[in-house]
Amino acid sequence: MRLHRLDMTAFGPFGSTQSVDFGELSAAGLFLLHGPTGAGKTSVLDAVCYALYGSVPGARQSGQGMTLRSDHAAPGVRTEVTLELTVAGRRLEITRQPPWERPKKRGTGTTLDKAQTWLRERDAASGAWKDLSRSHQEIGEEITQLLGMSREQFCQVVLLPQGDFARFLRADAEARGKLLGRLFDTRRFADVEKRLAERRRAAESRVREGDADLLADAHRMQQAAGGSMEPPELTPGEPGLAEAVLSAAAVARSTAREQLTAARCRLATAESALADAGRALDAVRERDRLQRRFAEARERADRLRERSGAHQEARARMERARKAGTVAPALELRDSAGAEHGRAAGAELRARALLPAALADAGAAGLAAAARRAAEELGGLESARRAERRLTELLGERADLDRQERADEEAREDAETWLADWEETRAGLQAGIDSAQQAATTARELAVLRDPARQRLNAARLRDRLAGETRTAEEQARAARERALAAKQHWLDLKEQRLNGIAAELAAGLTDGEPCAVCGATEHPAPARKVAGHVDRETEERALADHQRADDHRAEAERRLGAVREALAAASAEAGDGATEQLSRAVDELERQYAQARDAASALHAEQERLRRAEDEHELRITAQREAAVRAASRVGHRERLDREHAALEEELAQARGDAPSVAARAAQLERSVGLLTDAADTARAAEEAAQRLKEADARLADAAFRAGFDTPGAAAEALLDDAAHRELQRRLDAWQHEEAAVRAVLAEPETVAAAQQPPADLGSAQRAAEDADRRVREAASARDAADRRCAELDRLSARAAASVRRLGPLREEYERVARMAGLTAGTSADNERKMRLESYVLAARLEQVAAAATVRLHRMSSGRYTLVHSDDRTGRGRSGLGLHVVDAWTGRERDTATLSGGETFFASLALALGLADVVTDEAGGVRLDTLFIDEGFGSLDDQALDEVLDVLDSLRERDRSVGIVSHVGDLRRRIHAQLEVVKGRSGSELRRRGTR
Repeated sequence: MRLHRLDMTAFGPFGSTQSVDFGELSAAGLFLLHGPTGAGKTSVLDAVCYALYGSVPGARQSGQGMTLRSDHAAPGVRTEVTLELTVAGRRLEITRQPPWERPKKRGTGTTLDKAQTWLRERDAASGAWKDLSRSHQEIGEEITQLLGMSREQFCQVVLLPQGDFARFLRADAEARGKLLGRLFDTRRFADVEKRLAERRRAAESRVREGDADLLADAHRMQQAAGGSMEPPELTPGEPGLAEAVLSAAAVARSTAREQLTAARCRLATAESALADAGRALDAVRERDRLQRRFAEARERADRLRERSGAHQEARARMERARKAGTVAPALELRDSAGAEHGRAAGAELRARALLPAALADAGAAGLAAAARRAAEELGGLESARRAERRLTELLGERADLDRQERADEEAREDAETWLADWEETRAGLQAGIDSAQQAATTARELAVLRDPARQRLNAARLRDRLAGETRTAEEQARAARERALAAKQHWLDLKEQRLNGIAAELAAGLTDGEPCAVCGATEHPAPARKVAGHVDRETEERALADHQRADDHRAEAERRLGAVREALAAASAEAGDGATEQLSRAVDELERQYAQARDAASALHAEQERLRRAEDEHELRITAQREAAVRAASRVGHRERLDREHAALEEELAQARGDAPSVAARAAQLERSVGLLTDAADTARAAEEAAQRLKEADARLADAAFRAGFDTPGAAAEALLDDAAHRELQRRLDAWQHEEAAVRAVLAEPETVAAAQQPPADLGSAQRAAEDADRRVREAASARDAADRRCAELDRLSARAAASVRRLGPLREEYERVARMAGLTAGTSADNERKMRLESYVLAARLEQVAAAATVRLHRMSSGRYTLVHSDDRTGRGRSGLGLHVVDAWTGRERDTATLSGGETFFASLALALGLADVVTDEAGGVRLDTLFIDEGFGSLDDQALDEVLDVLDSLRERDRSVGIVSHVGDLRRRIHAQLEVVKGRSGSELRRRGTR
């Protein structure tokens, strides 16, 4: 990696844009970055780090980049850092802008702009820059991948902070481990330790859970065994638990099987006794049933003897009904003929009552002849009916013509009335359109005036507000000027007092034998003494700082006053001389007129639509008037044709209807006469036929009753039974016969008669004996089932316990293996003699590489005296692995690096920093670092040591490297020609190049 150019704007102490051409500085190989304390030397390195990683080293990064902005920058200038570099053969340019609270473009206050980042690459062929990305994340990942280092590694490898490595030399193993862990990223080894510890805890937890489940199964087996089993008194994790549980389970299973065999024997005995008791109970029940059956049969026979008289009467009644059944068809035929004759006679009387008196006594033949004559006359009226219907249609057509004539007359009059007012209506509608168009023009003219009027009103209001702010700013500026003058006068007074007593201040630093800084004498017989109220350098600097702060406040107050006055002048120029209230009233009046004109203009479309509809209506009225005149002319001829046809039909109908009011009435009279005569003739014939059938039925009924043995047909009718009575009587006779046969059969059964001769059965005693036997069987079966379930449950739990033991075997082996590995990597195992953790072991190897690389340069800087070596000895109770010692070739002794003197510590820390840079670079994939910076630490060296250090640094150029030294040591300015000076001032720091070509 080689740096080419750095541009900073409003960054850190630099208020304006500052540029660093590293190409010119690197030409000499070794360059110096110097300046007074607080000028911003480190800020140049911060800018490089910020451009690459978007953050600055250490505690200087805070507030998400908000503190990177220079306090000396103008409000409108944004903070920006641009770095041009070559890495991995690619020429890149990185530009970063941190978040910025800028002044609002409108109004007062500030607004926050987000951070911005750009990455560009230069095309070697065309020399043009090509945009690569504007994403913070993508650019960060790209730079980290190209450099192969994190920000922490870059700050340690490229920006070489000597103070950090001096502390590293004196630090304990834990502090060294933290620093080396950040640089070499050994978190994966710490993750391995953590992962093994987690796996150990997880395996131990699984083993304990398995043992707990096994103990739970043992307690369940104890409960299933009914207390005959004693579980092992062991806790989860103790050895021998599985074997103890399996042994106790085997004993419990054997005991349960013996109990099951005994329960089965008791159940077989009880079942045999139950079978005997059941057979005895069945025999007693059967004898009891037969005895009750015989007694019931005797009672039924007695009841049959008591009802024998009624049974004989029922049989006689059934016989008479059977004989009457032969006369039933004749009776039904006589009843049917009598009913039919009555109906026919009634119908004849009703029909004759409707006839004229002349035909009331006529026979059936006379009535039929009269009906035929009336029908013939009715057929002759069909032509007259058609004429009458046509006459009705003519009257309807005449009425339609009258209605059409009235409608056309009304339409014509309405059209004439509407058309008479057309010109006046059209003129009124056109006037409304013209008025709306004029209002639209007025609204457009007023709209042009609205925005300038509102702007003048806003400017007037801003002018009034800024006038008050101007007065306040003037008071603040006046007060700030007075405070700045007072602070300056106070500082000048203190400075004069200090100059007056400077001799005493210089005398305080005199030492016997050392030359005086003023006269050079080594003897100081009468040094000046400090008087009361002496002003020292610190007091003067505090007064100077107070003066500078007060002057800064004065400048800020005057800047604010100028900004307010400028804004007030701009607002006054825009608002003019008008008062705010007058401008407000003018704007309100203008808005009112604009709203009124806009409302009037909005009616333009409606007025145009009304005119269009009126013109359409005008055309429709003219068309309707013309069509009505045409229809009136055609109706005259049609009316004459209807009148002629009407006269002819009237003459024809007068002849056809006779004395009836109409042809239809005459036809109705004839139709009614035909119907009455026809009905009367039909009913007369039907009555004669019914009388003949009734006479024949009476003769057949008298003959049938005589042959059946009845004196009269009435006696035969009384002997008949209806269906319900016949079924009921037959049911009673059948029931008597069935009951008599059943009683006879029961009384003849041998077993029933034999049972009746035995003593009465004792059913209660036999049933109680059977219930006792059944209860004993249920108790024995319940005991057998309980023993069976106990055996099954013990078998199931034993099998599950055995499976748990088999499953826990591999888990326990895995736990033991993981526990050994976790203890070894954590440094707690007895096999780890030095108690060294895995991460410490890896870091110890890295530290050994760093010590070897650092020794090469330390040996040269110390003229072959010192060598850095790695030590893995334990310190006290701590763990070993990260010790660092120095070997003194003059004494041959090895001692801790914390015992080095100030200059020796600088040698060792510089060599360590350069060695670490080489090791980290190699680990990062061999990325070449062509630009390095070394920060401070040269003030503790004498001239010879400084020459040796500079020789070592100068040797780095052999690999085409450039080294920048950050220091304020004056002697380095004479030894290093290429310099970048940081000059601080009241308006911010500036960069100046010296000694470059």
